[in-house]
Amino acid sequence: MANKDKFYVTTPIYYVTAGPHIGSLYTTVIADTIARYNRLLGNNVFFLTGTDEHGQKVAQAAQQAGMEPKAFVDSVSEAYKKVWNLYDLEYTDFIRTTDERHKKGVYKWIETATKKGDIYKARYEGWYCVPDETFVTEKAVDGKAPLCPSCGRQTIPVSEENYFFRLSVYQEKLLKFYKENPDFITPKERLNEVINFVESGLKDLSISRTTVSWAIPFPGDEAHKVYVWVDALMNYATAVGYGDATKEKEFNYWWPADVHIMAKEIVKFHAAYWPAFLMSADLPLPKRLLVHGWITVDGQKMSKSLGNVVDPVPLVQTYGSESVKFYLLRQLPVSQDADFSYAGLEQHINSDLAGGLGNLLNRLVALAEKNGLQTIEKQANWSLPSRELYEESIATIKEYQEHLKDYYYHMALGRLWRLVNQTNAYFHAQEPWKLAQKEPERFKEVLSATAHSLRTIALLLWPVMPQTMEKLFQSLGVRFELSKGAWAGIDLAQWNSTFTLTKIPTLFQKIEIPTTNAEKTAQAKQAETIQDTTINIDTVAQVELVIGTIEHADIVEKSDKLLKLLVDFGSKGKRTILAGIRKWYLPIDLIGKQAVFIYNLKPRLMMGHESQGMLLIAEDAAGGHFIAPEQPVANGTRLK
Repeated sequence: MANKDKFYVTTPIYYVTAGPHIGSLYTTVIADTIARYNRLLGNNVFFLTGTDEHGQKVAQAAQQAGMEPKAFVDSVSEAYKKVWNLYDLEYTDFIRTTDERHKKGVYKWIETATKKGDIYKARYEGWYCVPDETFVTEKAVDGKAPLCPSCGRQTIPVSEENYFFRLSVYQEKLLKFYKENPDFITPKERLNEVINFVESGLKDLSISRTTVSWAIPFPGDEAHKVYVWVDALMNYATAVGYGDATKEKEFNYWWPADVHIMAKEIVKFHAAYWPAFLMSADLPLPKRLLVHGWITVDGQKMSKSLGNVVDPVPLVQTYGSESVKFYLLRQLPVSQDADFSYAGLEQHINSDLAGGLGNLLNRLVALAEKNGLQTIEKQANWSLPSRELYEESIATIKEYQEHLKDYYYHMALGRLWRLVNQTNAYFHAQEPWKLAQKEPERFKEVLSATAHSLRTIALLLWPVMPQTMEKLFQSLGVRFELSKGAWAGIDLAQWNSTFTLTKIPTLFQKIEIPTTNAEKTAQAKQAETIQDTTINIDTVAQVELVIGTIEHADIVEKSDKLLKLLVDFGSKGKRTILAGIRKWYLPIDLIGKQAVFIYNLKPRLMMGHESQGMLLIAEDAAGGHFIAPEQPVANGTRLK
């Protein structure tokens, strides 16, 4: 196989002092989705994950659990495997730092760096962060121990003889590498942080300890143990054969990694220490680091003390693995901290998945079945609305792939849902249920265009929801063969396919959201006062509530609330409407959405822009929700 067709993606190895949580799941879902996308393209993929099993904290956790360290790490490592399997995360290898193959690779690197003169023995006097297992270069202030710059916790004084790695000699080489590889870290803000860290001055790094027992013995001096971060970082190389003479060819094929994925608190180790270690061994550096933010819950960082740590197991049992994966990638931008909420998850399942995509497939198949049409032959001619949907499909493919160059799945999926919404709008605007008897050829054209669009959506969404999208392919009669490179096998650029429709169980079930006691109380109070707020029928008749589709959306500069919407009201024309929904929606989330607007509201100036109507929004604890018809209707339809 040609090396250019390989793709090697990794998660960090997870520390076994605790089991999987929503943060480690998020990282691994990103990796799994990237791996599947590359398989879709026909690449040979290696997806690595695993567990980090050495160090002082692990020994302490094992002691607290009343277990020997090896038995303890075995149990936690197995817990990770079980959860990843629950979510159908298809990793190639699961590396453990207690594996013998890993130990061999660590020894090889130490031997290589020692021969190069990059490792020497000296006394370390300084500060150490036990939770992060990292040496801290900050100095004491007013006689007090410095806080760890990574986690903010108190450090302890350390004085011991250690082996050191000459990190300082790689400072200029690292800065040169960052300059020549400006896309090394995504997002770019993280690269700037790393450059500032390296420019501030690198000191030689202590890479052994004498006060830790549960770790890899230092070769040639077993009174010392290998520093846990040296041990941990080497996993990316040892998993693909580094240190094993019989796997040299395999290592040369896979290395370097195409992308390492991690949360932002460990970027320093991966962006400075790890490249320096590789430079010392004369090995190529990884091509990319993808660094995501933290997941908060209801605006707060997850912690055991707050009791807000989200357990992936009950989550998958309640909502299903693929809906959870979709929500994590759709809602949480990798470029910043992002909030997880159960209400948000349920909203996306109900609106995006069940109400948007699932409902569209159901309507297509049911309408064809009702009219005795199972096979939709390829079409020779397309009307203007169908050609416009085709152009939208092609634009979606291009923009989707552009977003994935930076691994911005939240933007890619946002763009994909514009196509979902516009396909729904197309289907309803053409009113195929009226065409079935009067214009049968036109009827078939509308169903064919909708099926082609659904095929595009399914292929782009497959890396996120493989099992569900394969069901969608089955319903369309589309042959999906990943082994041959499905993207090449399904030519999205050509709308010349024949579809054989099959009715299947509903792809997504709507979540029944119970009314809370607080909502019931509010409804009761509203009922009590309804007589005081009644209006007559003439007042109601004056308000024009009209259905429109959002064609475009922009941020209003100098406003943290407003978005400017261009709304299509069908035969009534188009209007610009400002809406205070920026805290809930990105502009890209709105394209193609139908909603209810007050059409005859007197225009008014807002932040220098004229607003020609009002968007109706329902707000609750979960955020803002569109008021929209259950089924898409023609733009310009007035509510009665």
